[in-house]
Amino acid sequence: MVFEPPKRLVRALGETAPEGDDWLERLPETAREAVAQRELTVERVQVPGGRSSLVVLVRTADGTPAVLKLAPRRARPEAERAALAHWAGRGAVQLLEPSSAAEGVLLLERLHPDVSVRSLPEAKALLEAAGTLRRLWVDPPQEHGFETVTERTERQARAMRASAVADPEVAPLVEAALTAREELVAAPPEHRLLHGTFRQSKVLGGERTPWLAVGPDPVVGEHAFDLARLVRDRVEDLIAQTSGASTTRRRVKRLAESLEVDRERLRGWTLFRAVESGVRARRVGREQDAELLLEFAAWL
Repeated sequence: MVFEPPKRLVRALGETAPEGDDWLERLPETAREAVAQRELTVERVQVPGGRSSLVVLVRTADGTPAVLKLAPRRARPEAERAALAHWAGRGAVQLLEPSSAAEGVLLLERLHPDVSVRSLPEAKALLEAAGTLRRLWVDPPQEHGFETVTERTERQARAMRASAVADPEVAPLVEAALTAREELVAAPPEHRLLHGTFRQSKVLGGERTPWLAVGPDPVVGEHAFDLARLVRDRVEDLIAQTSGASTTRRRVKRLAESLEVDRERLRGWTLFRAVESGVRARRVGREQDAELLLEFAAWL
């Protein structure tokens, strides 16, 4: 089979690929080797797929449906493996092999790849997504190697400062977001294992339980950081509403209350994460995404 990476993956990785990175060029051969080593039968490549990995629907030697996922090192696939192993299927997709001879290759339980929480009406989708997220918030393993929220956001903050210098138009929002971050990292209320990139499209239908999370970029820190990404889900719909700003504030209040998270901390992390995503989108030329995210951030 020809393992042609979907256009969405090629475009997304092209925005962030360091000079000399040849992962995409090597991907078809890497996929063929991974399939042969595990004696898998390939059904199809998932399209449009994700922005950081190739997802292939396969069957194991005994006929069990599974997913083969291949990701470059910069997507931190080994951290994903460690988090999934720690969750052991509680609220998240199950690992079918605990380790791999090849870095960046994961064999996973097959969920329903075309059925996500995002397909539900908005209120129901938020309820189901929040319930799934709650199950993931557990103590990290002792002596874990996961990045912390402070570490990740410090790296992001440096890039945001550089963007503000190069693009004065975003400077006021960047300054507000960085100020919020400084206050938030000073005294986090808990240190838990977080999904890291949680949103409605990361929650797929399953057989063991109705909804399971996929695709974590795990990080250790406070609950509000994880929940913040969920606040801006369906941002294009929020922007299209005449009541978008008030709807956003109600969403912050409702999610904070339902998951027992401090509302102001959730608002602060939502601001930081929206501005960070917005300036990053602008930096790589995704102007429409940047405009939506920065307008959303201004409501906070």
